[in-house]
Amino acid sequence: MRKQLLMALAMLPLMASAQYKSQVWSPDNGNGTYTNPVINADYSDPDACAVGDDYYLTASSFNCIPGLPILHSKDMVNWTIIGHALKKLEPEEMFNKPSHGNGVWAPSIRYHNGEFYIYWGDPDNGVFMVKTKDPAGEWEKPVCVIPGKGMIDTTPLWDEDGRCYLVNAWANSRSRFASTICVRELSADGTRAISDPVIVYDGNGTANRTCEGPKFYKRDGWYWIMCPAGGVPTGVQLAMRSKNIYGPYECKTVLAQGKSKVNGPHQGAWIHTKFGEDWFLHFQDKECYGRVVHLQPVTWKDNWPVMGIDKDGDYCGDPVTTYRKPKTAGKVTVANPVESDEFNTPTLGKQWQWHANYNQFFGMPTAFGTYRIYTYKESEKFVNLWEVPNLLLQKTPADKFTATAKVRFTAKAPNQYGGIIMMGLDYSSLVVKRIGNEFQLQQIICHNADKGKPEQVKVIATLQPTEVDKIDYQPAIHEDIYLRMKVDNGYCTFEYSMDGKKFKDAGEKFKMREGKWIGAKIGLMAAEPAGNTNRGWIEADWFRVTK
Repeated sequence: MRKQLLMALAMLPLMASAQYKSQVWSPDNGNGTYTNPVINADYSDPDACAVGDDYYLTASSFNCIPGLPILHSKDMVNWTIIGHALKKLEPEEMFNKPSHGNGVWAPSIRYHNGEFYIYWGDPDNGVFMVKTKDPAGEWEKPVCVIPGKGMIDTTPLWDEDGRCYLVNAWANSRSRFASTICVRELSADGTRAISDPVIVYDGNGTANRTCEGPKFYKRDGWYWIMCPAGGVPTGVQLAMRSKNIYGPYECKTVLAQGKSKVNGPHQGAWIHTKFGEDWFLHFQDKECYGRVVHLQPVTWKDNWPVMGIDKDGDYCGDPVTTYRKPKTAGKVTVANPVESDEFNTPTLGKQWQWHANYNQFFGMPTAFGTYRIYTYKESEKFVNLWEVPNLLLQKTPADKFTATAKVRFTAKAPNQYGGIIMMGLDYSSLVVKRIGNEFQLQQIICHNADKGKPEQVKVIATLQPTEVDKIDYQPAIHEDIYLRMKVDNGYCTFEYSMDGKKFKDAGEKFKMREGKWIGAKIGLMAAEPAGNTNRGWIEADWFRVTK
């Protein structure tokens, strides 16, 4: 009854506007300063725009759905997830199953004539665009602006005369060339190309190899392309300028690791605020934790943007760790991207994503204050969970945290299983699996899942069902259990409890590993061998992220 009451209350508009405060990472120091990263989660290739004193950010989502997360902030330090711009990836035959590392690469978000636009390059299918008047609401169906392979990292620029241009980089894996930046003209509405591309910068054979991720701007009559070079974990940020949109562009390195601990600081969004300040949001690659978001101050020297702190006067700044917050119109409430979920609403929490286009057979919310995930029927040639689309996952929110789920697993047939998972190229899961008329608690570990390697299974305990159906038609056995993972410094350990109070260790320590272009992700899963048996399911009462 309590859960149903909470669910009803959660549907009230007042509750819908509540902001989330993380227990494990909040960059706002409460004294007018912040500590990087401002988002300690895998928002890869971030881009943002300012509309008045509101800031909107999106990031790469690859094959994960819903895609194109939309975050909002009043100060670029405190961020809230307000929605997603993409409900489904096309072509469906490619993305109705896991297509790891494909899909949405390095999007850009812009505001033009009262509408928000997001452009992205899908390296296999072309350049796409979605738009809306309400970034927290519905976005229009994607438009394929330029079909074809290899085009990535796209950003539009509407000039003062109303003409629209697009900058892009190239994926060497598809085009077999890279390290070049191109500009072409689009129709004024931004829906189609009306000119061929022009190479405006070539980093081949130079220190600026792997130049990619370009962002397009105009300031005081100068065209600017901000882009990274030198590779993801070790690269730098470049600024390029020209009086002509087609170049040539002169270039300087304006941000690098220097003496800081922030490796490869680059690829992001230059923001000019209504208060006259300039800032740069970029990522840092933290391996299994993904690419987290940092905020750097920007100052100007001889009409060059210097990012971070430039102590030696060479135009190239070092990243800041702690710095004063951007100016705002008033006090900003501390808020962070949501992590925990009580599953008390009829819609899925905004932190969750599937590994493929959503199918209602994956799972759905219930009227009972729970979320149900049905067992996915594996293929006849099943090897590991790399093929499973109904993994309900979210990003890791900090270097150190604990995630606990209260679940009931319901099995209609032997060998159905479900539990919690740390998913990546290597993964480990703590699951309840039906064996005969009992359950086994198992730790599953798989190394090199992307290469088709098999799982290893360790039996932790044998569990008697906490409930058995007494009817004759499609009876099930059930297990009520608390499952927990603890993350610290790139390692994950598991625990379980039958009462939610006393937890026992479960299995061995697991070294986390990133996924395909994404960080490791945490969440829930349920599966079973191929066949015609009725599906089982895991039903989560809550999923809580704590210290």
